[in-house]
Amino acid sequence: QVQFVESGGGLVQPGGSLRLSCEASADKSIYAMGWHRQAPGQQRQLVAAITSGGATNYLDSVKGRFTISQDNAKNTVYLQMNSLKPEDTAVYYCMVDLYETKLYYGQGTQVTVSS
Repeated sequence: QVQFVESGGGLVQPGGSLRLSCEASADKSIYAMGWHRQAPGQQRQLVAAITSGGATNYLDSVKGRFTISQDNAKNTVYLQMNSLKPEDTAVYYCMVDLYETKLYYGQGTQVTVSS
């Protein structure tokens, strides 16, 4: 029902930056897109989300460092991650909310912050 194309993960040193992008194809209207992450042994958590109207929501620990943006015409969401910390290391999953009770996730992209 939803197809994802994610890109932008990789290895970066502490203090560095990465930009994630995700293009979604859905057969319904998209209410919101965003990114969740999951580190080994931890639960998946919302990192940032943005509604089709532009309202944003961030995990407290990334506020001021990460910025989510979107191109509605392309159903694409971006996550600019600056001042990365080792604790940001995780698999980052693109998320789509189609006004349903469940969310849809992409295959994930690894982000590793290490010196």
